[in-house]
Amino acid sequence: MIKMRFPKEVLERRLSKFQEKLREKNIDAVMLRTLSSFIYFTGIKWLRPALLIPAEGEPLAFIARGEEGGFIEKTGIKNIETFIDGGELMGKVSGTIRKSNYKVVGLEFGLERDAYILFYEVFKQLNPKVKVVDVGPIISELRLIKDEYELNCVRKAGSIAVKAMEKTLSIIKEGVSETDMAAEAYENLYKSGCEEPHVYVNIGPHPRVHSEPLRDNIARKGVFVTVVIGADYNRYYANMSRTIHIGQPSELASKALKCMNETFNLAVKLTKPNVKFMNVIRELDKIYAKYNLIDYRVVGYTHGVGLQIEEKPITTILPRDRLMEAKEGMVLAFIHSPIMMRGLGQVKKEDTFIIKKNGEIENVTKLEI
Repeated sequence: MIKMRFPKEVLERRLSKFQEKLREKNIDAVMLRTLSSFIYFTGIKWLRPALLIPAEGEPLAFIARGEEGGFIEKTGIKNIETFIDGGELMGKVSGTIRKSNYKVVGLEFGLERDAYILFYEVFKQLNPKVKVVDVGPIISELRLIKDEYELNCVRKAGSIAVKAMEKTLSIIKEGVSETDMAAEAYENLYKSGCEEPHVYVNIGPHPRVHSEPLRDNIARKGVFVTVVIGADYNRYYANMSRTIHIGQPSELASKALKCMNETFNLAVKLTKPNVKFMNVIRELDKIYAKYNLIDYRVVGYTHGVGLQIEEKPITTILPRDRLMEAKEGMVLAFIHSPIMMRGLGQVKKEDTFIIKKNGEIENVTKLEI
């Protein structure tokens, strides 16, 4: 028998806090479709996610017919409705809302799979008398600070990421492709127990920020190779990146490597509880400017890590998140933003850190190369 991975009390505590927030804001219920938040409240990945959480009472899960036995076994949630297609799912969701006389229903306006605008539009059409509100900020606030269970999962994911990175870096040489490197990383990650790892590889000379591996990008002398690994354990991620140069680096390549190491070390020094990310960015920009590389860096240096490899705060995507402060219990990856060097590739050094008490931070993906 497959047992619940998450301690039952962890899920119950999350649900209780969330429902308390809903009552404070006079929200009757939330129809949850975003995958990572579905995992947050159930402890399991399940496609397609559909969970109705009332402000009071037990959640109701909508599960494809035939899947209910496995879902109950893995989550402990016994309050379920089954469906055979998307139309029946939408009909049962709307019927439940009408029957319960919900007036205000929350949806999470997210940036991930299943948070489709189509679902939002269909939901409004089927429930014209219901006021729809965004509960994304409420869920983000809950997920922002990790408890000890979550932190231990991140630590485990970090140790897996480090081993996979070591193996992947060891095969890099002339003639090896991006997909060769990704295959090495994925093999190690899956064998270590990951269920949805992420691997990105960028071989120069052309830099790519989001570099999904290409089979015809082949390593050669005189370019950078950047490997990004996101390892997961119990659905919690750790994120790390490393860049190496093939052959003797040029003066420009050496300058870029020195700049990245210096900015990384300063970010580690400055990122402490109650420090605004914007203030760190300003100090890092002084180093980029010193090396005449400020026009080559991507703005923003950190993002949150948890049930998503990249979650709030995301300072490279959402400028307003740069005004947030680091807090005890946050899990952050930095330096996330690469230096983009035309003709060489990208330079990036990134680790996942736990923000702790007394200004301490814990590096869960520490690896010197």
